[in-house]
Amino acid sequence: MECLPDPTSLARKLGNTLIEYHNTEESEWRVAKETKEVTVWRKPSKEFSGFLYKAEGIVKEEPNRIVDYIRPGPFRLHWDSLMTTMSIVEQFEEGCCVMRYTTAGQLWNIISPREFIDFSYTRQYEDGLLSCGVSLDYGDTRPDFVRGFNHPCGWFCVPTKDDPSQSLLTGYIQTDLRGMLPHAAVNTAMAGSLVNFYSDLKKALNS
Repeated sequence: MECLPDPTSLARKLGNTLIEYHNTEESEWRVAKETKEVTVWRKPSKEFSGFLYKAEGIVKEEPNRIVDYIRPGPFRLHWDSLMTTMSIVEQFEEGCCVMRYTTAGQLWNIISPREFIDFSYTRQYEDGLLSCGVSLDYGDTRPDFVRGFNHPCGWFCVPTKDDPSQSLLTGYIQTDLRGMLPHAAVNTAMAGSLVNFYSDLKKALNS
């Protein structure tokens, strides 16, 4: 297992990687799932053999409050239906921390519960915020969980030009669930969980 990283250099590299994803040409994406409120695209990941997913939708709230519900903290565990436990392993300055969390089984437990240890970083982006993360090979693995790995991922949240009381929330997720899993099951779970993420978040913000 690796040592904890230097938070400043990792945060800078992580932020730059997410901005690179955010500037990817539209022609490179293919629609994976679409609802009235959310569109999910995907493209082959450069980090591993799976896909980089992009999700986008409008949320009727300002960026600071939305990101408070997304980043590691007291809100996230209470509304995210996929997350079952969460704890802060290390807290750094400048919006950085290391978190350990577990996720529920998916698709009738074809995908068993997973555990992740992620470095998380939140920074200003344009008129809003970027909250991003990447997994670390750090700490002991719990026997009841498969250790998953999030390659660079994150959420851009900026107010819309027409109505600053609502925000455009754009996420980039590339998760290696690991274990012996059918590719079709992983693709279905990833797209579906991103759509559910938006609906769960909106319910929490309106409660």
